Parts: sequence; structure tokens; C-alpha cells
Amino acid sequence: MKTETEVVGEATDSPLPSIEPPVIEVTSAAPVVEHVLKMQNVTKQFGKNEPVVKDLSFEVARGQIFCLLGPSGSGKSTTMRILTGTYQPTEGKSTVFGVVSHRMNQTLRERLSYMPQQFVLFPELSVYQNINFMASVYGMSWFSRRPYIREALELVELWDARRKLASQLSGGMRRRLALACALVHQPELIFMDEPTAGIDPVLRARFWEHFEAMRDKGLTIFVTTQYVTEADYCDMVAILNQGRLLALGTPEEIRQQVTGGEIIDLTLNEVTRPIVQILREVPGVLKTKRVSDESIRLTVTNSGESLPQIVSALQQNEVEIVSITPYRPTFDEIFVQLMEQDPVEAKS
Repeated sequence: MKTETEVVGEATDSPLPSIEPPVIEVTSAAPVVEHVLKMQNVTKQFGKNEPVVKDLSFEVARGQIFCLLGPSGSGKSTTMRILTGTYQPTEGKSTVFGVVSHRMNQTLRERLSYMPQQFVLFPELSVYQNINFMASVYGMSWFSRRPYIREALELVELWDARRKLASQLSGGMRRRLALACALVHQPELIFMDEPTAGIDPVLRARFWEHFEAMRDKGLTIFVTTQYVTEADYCDMVAILNQGRLLALGTPEEIRQQVTGGEIIDLTLNEVTRPIVQILREVPGVLKTKRVSDESIRLTVTNSGESLPQIVSALQQNEVEIVSITPYRPTFDEIFVQLMEQDPVEAKS
């Protein structure tokens, strides 16, 4: 007869039933809230030092990917530790599922998960043994956990490598194992601290495919990152700098906030002063920027409404149009502009 230890270290290859997302029953002890996370005027200060987080306020809706974006030292990790209840705010209020973060009980904590930036699993254990251990930590019984372990490992494409020792895994495979361990107990909310740090662009894109699939199944994801381009994968983005909130909204809302509107690139045979003046008088045109002798960039309130009027105004003045294309600035450009516009950054 095999001992329990021997059974735990062994993975079965027998077919397992498909797993349906768990049905979450709401009781009077767990009131329904529109927001899963909420920060209200939160400030965190250590001793007499300058506050690390200053007057933060935002909400995270259920089934949303929420990205906290900022450079190193901007307060991302501190914000996450406040939300998970590790730190108590110096001022303000932080809640998870409507409960004050640092007062969460064990039952509530079982509904969430945390994926740290550093690899904290056991290198001397196999992939299967590591995730099996984490499932036991979350209180999953041995017989109930097996199909969930397989589902999590298959999601991150590690089922075939389940017998490999963690010490034999590449950096990218370790990140995938950490993600599987965070998902094995089917949480409603997962915190990820820079989950794609240090991995190659191909694997990074695959991770985000996983995150979007998880979101589509109803999981709420709170993620921090320094990779500015990853903001476009998210439903909502909060940009921090020196502990302060610089921008909050969807990626497109932040683009329009920074640029002042939508952008159109217009190519003509020649851009002259009279033509620039004609364009400035078109309703909805907010700004004009001459890019070259043949090209001009227009900022408009609404491109759908402004484009026909721009075309009409140029045709009436017999100006030949070579091309008109909408211009969507990358989030890198937006981030740089936002930092340059930050008055505190300008003084430093």
C-alpha cells in the first residue's frame, strides 16, 4: 500500500471530468457589491518619511483587468499590500469585497489569490508536488483538488512537465507554475505583482492571453506592471508617479485625456499657411501640428464627425488630399507625455 506522501507526489494520467467555474452563493454575510476593490483617499506613510502613497482613490469592478502602472518606486507594491491587508493605511480606507482590507477573515481570503513577482515555491519539489502543496494550503481536499490541479497546469501548458523538478524549469516556466499555483483553488480575485517581469515578449503575450481568458470567465485581476505597452490589454488603468494618481480610466480615455482628443494624420501635396488656417476653422478641430512639408496632424473632438467636414473644407478650396489616416499613439508615448506634464516631475 502506498503512503499518503507517495500518492501526493504522483500524478494520474486517467481522464478527468471537465471543470465548470464554481457557483458563488451570496449570503447576507457576503453582501453583493459592484466593486471588488475600493480605495478611498488612501495615504501610507512609514514613520516620519515622505508618504509612499498619497490620497489614492479608485474602484475595481467585478470581472475586470485593472492595471496599476508606474515606474519603480511609484508606490505600486505598497498599494497592492494595502489592498491585500498586509499594510494598514495611515489615512483613508481600503476594502475588498466590501470588507476593510486588513480585517479580512480566512473565509474571505480564500476567495482571492496572490502571485508574487519573485519565485517562492520549492525548487526540490516537482511541478505537480508544488501545485499540490499550494492546493492543500488553500484547504482543498486531496480527492477534490486533483482535477483542478490538472486544469490549472493545462491552462499554463505545464501538464506534460508535471514531473519535472522546479529547479529544472526555465524562468518562464517558473512564472507559469506560479500562475497555476495562484489559480488552482479557483479564486474570484487575483493579485499579480509584475507577473511578466523578466520574460520574453512571446511568453509575455501568451500570459496576457491567459489573463484575458480568465477575465472572460469572470475572474477579477489586479495587476501591476512597468511595461507601459501592457496597459492596452487592460480594461482600466491607473497610472502612479511618486505615490500619486496621475490618470485613471480605460486606455482610450487616458489617451484622449493626454492628447486632448482624437488624432488624424493628413497628407497633402503641400501644407501651406492658408491650408492650416482653413483646417483650424473646421468645427471640432482643436489643434494642428505641422509634421512635414506634406503632412499635418490634427487633434479633433470626434474623428467620425470631423472627418467629413475636413474633407469638405479642403475640397471647397481645391486642396488635393493624398491620404487621411487616424493616428493612435502608443501607450509609451502617452506615458511619456503624462510624466512630462506632471508638475512634480517637472520640478525634480
